[in-house]
Amino acid sequence: MPQRKTAIKDVRKNYRNKMRNMDIKTDLKKTEKTFLKSVTDKNKTDALQNLKLLYKKIDKAAKRNILHKNTAARQKSRFMKLVNNLT
Repeated sequence: MPQRKTAIKDVRKNYRNKMRNMDIKTDLKKTEKTFLKSVTDKNKTDALQNLKLLYKKIDKAAKRNILHKNTAARQKSRFMKLVNNLT
């Protein structure tokens, strides 16, 4: 356990940030799951709608440094390929 006052505060801050990041990551994973479900159902309109929401969440995670920007770009590219293959 930390002894100094600032170290104790850092532990609290790190825990708070970890929880916030986990919330964003789990929300992102849930959105990804609904998108992939709409792709496997071959429902293009739902897929495009879910893709738009998924893009928004990926961009926000990258902006907040939860995802690396190249990882976000790679994921967005892969998801767009899935939608393009539906036609």
